[in-house]
Parts: sequence; structure tokens; C-alpha cells
Amino acid sequence: FRDTIVKPALMSMNRWSDAAEMLVMGTAAQESHLYYTRQIGGGPALGYFQMEPATHDDCWTNYINYRASLRSLIMGIRTATGTPSAAEMETDHKYAAAMCRVRYMRVAASVPLVPRDMAAYWKQYYNTPLGAGSVSEFIVNWNTYLAPSLYSTIG
Repeated sequence: FRDTIVKPALMSMNRWSDAAEMLVMGTAAQESHLYYTRQIGGGPALGYFQMEPATHDDCWTNYINYRASLRSLIMGIRTATGTPSAAEMETDHKYAAAMCRVRYMRVAASVPLVPRDMAAYWKQYYNTPLGAGSVSEFIVNWNTYLAPSLYSTIG
């Protein structure tokens, strides 16, 4: 997943770094356990990063459409043609990874370099303070889905 989806997507949009890769991977581990592409219980969130259509659309309307070079790069990542749709994130995993990265690009605070700090960053800026997820849950999912083979364990 990291080598075939996340890293190529971030590199294609010129937004790859170790920290960005780890944050996007951590988001997928937390949001979908790297398994679900539709929200359990019938909610609106889609893709491994469980982005809601309203967030997807807001990223396009208020961020991507004001950055021509970024828009061009993201359009090049997509497998579909025409107007981007949130529904694409369910099956176009590189596009979903790119949209996850865009969501974090809108945050003024720098991406943390330490996985424990990424958990708090995810909670604040992706899940939001009112969201159901927690920092401790992110850490458990990081250690369960990522640490065994890709990254060090968060203690």
C-alpha cells in the first residue's frame, strides 16, 4: 500500500516527505484499518482515508481550484476523466491518497516528524476535536497495522 499507492501519489503531486508519507499511512491505518473503503454503518466517508464527500468537495472548491499546478498534478493522478467526484475515492486509491494529503496541506501547522505527534495532528486536523476518533486509538492502529512491518512502534 505504501509503495504502490501512497508514495507514488505523494510523489506525483510533489508533496512527498517521510513525515507526509507516515502521516497519510497513519491516517489510513486509523480511518479504515487499511481495509474498508466505505464507512461502516452506512456513513458518507469513502476510501481508505475515509474522507467525506463534503470535505472532498471543499478541498476542490476552496483550495485545489486556486492552485493551478496542484490541480493539474491531481488531475493527472486520477484514473477517471471529467469533473472530480468524491465517489472516485472508493476505488481510485492513489486519488484518495492525494486528497488525504491535500486535506493536510490546508493546515498551517507543519507536519510532525514524530509518529506520536502525528496522532495528535490527525485528531486535530483530520478527525477534528469533535470527531469520534482518539489519539490513543490512532496509536493502537499505528502499532497494529503499520509498526509490524513499516515503521517503529509508538510507545
